[in-house]
Amino acid sequence: MKKKEKVINQNYLEYIPVKNNSIRWEEDSKGTITLLVENTGFFNRAAQKLLAKPKVTKIHLDKLGSFVWPLIDGETDIIRLGEMVDEEFGQEAAPLYERLAKYFQILESYHFISLKNT
Repeated sequence: MKKKEKVINQNYLEYIPVKNNSIRWEEDSKGTITLLVENTGFFNRAAQKLLAKPKVTKIHLDKLGSFVWPLIDGETDIIRLGEMVDEEFGQEAAPLYERLAKYFQILESYHFISLKNT
């Protein structure tokens, strides 16, 4: 049986991303952003004790993600963020808006951001 492709059924360009306040982040000397996600809850605590899992998971963003993350201010819509990415990366970011839509879809699925209407 053929695996169906997941279709992006929302127009992500019409939204304004808002960072989750519980997500901490840091930037290294090369400009790479690392998200620091605290592993909370009963099962995470059990895994930390029994399986030596870390209390904080580090998620390293790529060059494009590291550029966009600090620009998420809760007021700038995704279209404007795309314009800034295009100014910075040009053809390197192509296909620009498809990549941004997928990027924000992933961030939202992990609850790193929420999206509000413009």
